[in-house]
This record gives sequence, structure tokens and C-alpha cells, in this order.
Amino acid sequence: MSPAATTKGSAHSHVRFLPITYDSSDSQASAQKLILSLFPQWESDDSNVDFVRFTDGITNTLLKAINRLPGLSKADIDRDAVLLRAYGNGTAVIIDREREAANHELLMKHGLAPELLARFANGMLYRFVPGTVAQPKDLSDPALIAAVARLLAQWHATVPCLPDSAIKGESTENGNSDGHDSHRKAMIAKAAAGKPIPNLWSTMQKWILALPTDTEQQRERQALLQRELEEMIEKLSQRPGLGRNGLVFAHCDLLSANIIMHKEAGQELSVSFIDYEYATPSPAAFDIANHFAEWAGYDCDYAAMPSRSQRHAFIREYIATYAKLSNNGMDLEEETDKLVREVDVFRGVPGFYWGIWALIQATISHIDFDYASYAELRLGEYWAYKAEEDGSRAASGKEIPLREKTWSRNE
Repeated sequence: MSPAATTKGSAHSHVRFLPITYDSSDSQASAQKLILSLFPQWESDDSNVDFVRFTDGITNTLLKAINRLPGLSKADIDRDAVLLRAYGNGTAVIIDREREAANHELLMKHGLAPELLARFANGMLYRFVPGTVAQPKDLSDPALIAAVARLLAQWHATVPCLPDSAIKGESTENGNSDGHDSHRKAMIAKAAAGKPIPNLWSTMQKWILALPTDTEQQRERQALLQRELEEMIEKLSQRPGLGRNGLVFAHCDLLSANIIMHKEAGQELSVSFIDYEYATPSPAAFDIANHFAEWAGYDCDYAAMPSRSQRHAFIREYIATYAKLSNNGMDLEEETDKLVREVDVFRGVPGFYWGIWALIQATISHIDFDYASYAELRLGEYWAYKAEEDGSRAASGKEIPLREKTWSRNE
């Protein structure tokens, strides 16, 4: 262990902590300082340390650190490569970083995550996962549909939900007073009565409470979203589903950029999932519906949404793997049809979830991305789903929105 490395926190005492902060304004120097604190041997005369910036994410800074030592092939270099992930500005409002580290360690124990090498003041360092990053257009490939379904089923069937009844890290957020903080905690705890916290519902409640309320318009928006969340919780949170209490250990951010494809000659396509900052207990139907929502990409190309037959193929493969791993003698056809219907019911929730998220990011992020417009697009998905479900769109005589039209197509 380097002199700069210490341990931090009893929960993660075996994960090295480097008391260094990544500085985006001096990226090269601060990244180099972190890597050399982790691997002092990378400072040798024959080392050639370089950083590759990834631009697929819209929350964090992601750098791949490589050491081009003489005589090494690209595969050798990638095998020793490290990912440096520096947290986005203010994202502690949205993401519990202690929970994220615990998620990563849990997945490591189940062989589902790369080695977590160290944490630092505003991020973490972990092993690079070689492979090809999926693009939104890849998600409709039948081989990738099956590979993603199998791995997601493995997550849901084999990884236990982390018990955590405490709501950590909130008493000082936004300078809240103790009284205000107690009220917030009570609201978050109430979000899904009888369910372990955190979960999908408590996360959305926490985010709504973190929305800006400086103007009357912002306060009205928060009140509207609060009413919608309460209605959604009443309708969806107690539905029976897979897993204990109807919750599974869910990724909750399964967009194409978080799917790494592995294709060896003569072998079946396989995948790895990366980035576990949003992972939390959730209904399986939400995790699947959220993945389907991501077929549209950041551009929200709703013509790319999966058809009924594509969703059925994914869920059939998912149920077959889930049944095999959980060993509970499911009727595969019956459970597939049931989950297809359940995902239909949840199809509007991802838009609500990411719409709230984007409203917060619009006020805190330093990343060059139009979060405000993205928020309206994503919330629009929820309103379109709701208008279809309650019949108000049809009653008004309005044309069916493209996302709902694509979702209902059969081919």
C-alpha cells in the first residue's frame, strides 16, 4: 500500500481510500496522481501512462488509465487498465456513494463486477472491463437481446438485496434543519410502507424532495410530481412480483453505454454490466421496462422502442434463466406472459424517474448536456403513458404519441 493510501469507514475498510481529489480543471495531473498512488510501479522509466476519456455518460467523468509498457499487446494493456470515475458535481443529492460502493462489492462477490481497487475523495478506481460498448442501435440485435436478458435474470435471481433500514447522508444535504430533515426522512420511509429502504419508490421520493423550489413555478412542479408519485406508489408498489417483497437487486440504469459486449470466435455473445450507482431493490418489471426505454437512447428516438415481439423474446429468455437459477419450478409460458403484462404496466415509470433526475441535474451539473429539455422529454413519456392508460388521449381525439404507437406494434 502506498503511503498516501488509508482506509475509510468500517463498512468498506478493506477497500483502499486515497485522500486525493480529482480536479477536472487539471485532469491529467490529478488523474496521474491518483493512478501513481494506486500503482507506484507505473512511474518506472519504461512506463508510458495515458488516459482515454469516455464520453458515453452524462453524469460522471470517466477516464481509462493505461500503461503502454514496451512489448505489450493491446489485450495485455487492456487487461491491466483501470477506470477512473469521478463523480459529477453535486450528485450526492441523487446518489448514495456509500451504497454504490457496497453494491459494487456485493456484485464482485457474485462475480458480476470488476475489482474495485480504491476509492478517492470524489470517485473510485476499478478494473477496466474489456469488450465493446453497446450502442442504442445494437439493443435490437436478437443475440444481444438474449445475452442482456440472461445476465439481468442472473442479477435478479442470485444477488440479494442489501438490507439497509437507515437513510444515510441526508441530514446535511442542502443545509436542511433537523426538523426539515426529520420530515424528509419520514416521507422517504412512507414512500413504500413495508419495503426495505432504499428502493425504487424511496429513491424517487428523495429526488422529488431535492427538486429546486426557488420559484412558484418550481414549487408547483414539485407538488404535481409529488401527487403523481403518491398515486403511482398506491397503484404499483404493492403488486406481487419476482423476488422477496416483490423486489429484486436491480441495475436501474441499463442503457447501452452500461452494457459491454464480449464476442469470442465460435462462442455465444455474452455481456457485462457496468456502473452500479443507481442499483437498488426494485420491481423486476421496472428494471426491464427501464432497459426497454433506453432503446431510444439519449436522443429519445421513440421509433427505436422494442415491439411486442422483441419484448416477448427478451422476457421469455429472462424467465427461462431466472427459473433455472432460482430453481422454483415456474411455468415458463405463464410467467413470461405475466411479466410481459407487468412490464407494460411499468412502461411509463422510467420516464418519470429520469425526468425528475434530469430536473435536478439541470441545476447542479457542470456537464455540457441539455438536462432541462431532456427532463421534459422523459416526463412526457410518463404523461403519454398515463393518458393512454386512463383513456384521456383517446377521448380527446388526439393522435397516439410515437412512443406509445411503437410500443403497441406487434412485429
